[in-house]
Amino acid sequence: MSDAPAKLRLDKWLWHARFFKTRSLAAKVASGGVRINGARTDKSKSAVKAGDTLTFAQNRNIRVIKILALGTRRGPAPEAEALYEDL
Repeated sequence: MSDAPAKLRLDKWLWHARFFKTRSLAAKVASGGVRINGARTDKSKSAVKAGDTLTFAQNRNIRVIKILALGTRRGPAPEAEALYEDL
């Protein structure tokens, strides 16, 4: 059986991938409106999986990323960068 989960909470994934410094900040951004595969969600508990495309605001930029992996922890930057592809 695999150790990697099939789905992960949106706020937790954004924190694992190091888009936000704290999980509470990631939850705040996620509850402010993120698009998952083009569909808007206002819930930080929304589940994401590998292959999903996320669109969200980070500072003054709009980020569009594709999730490549979910990850199991908040690791160093090179490990976090392997979790997504910047579109």
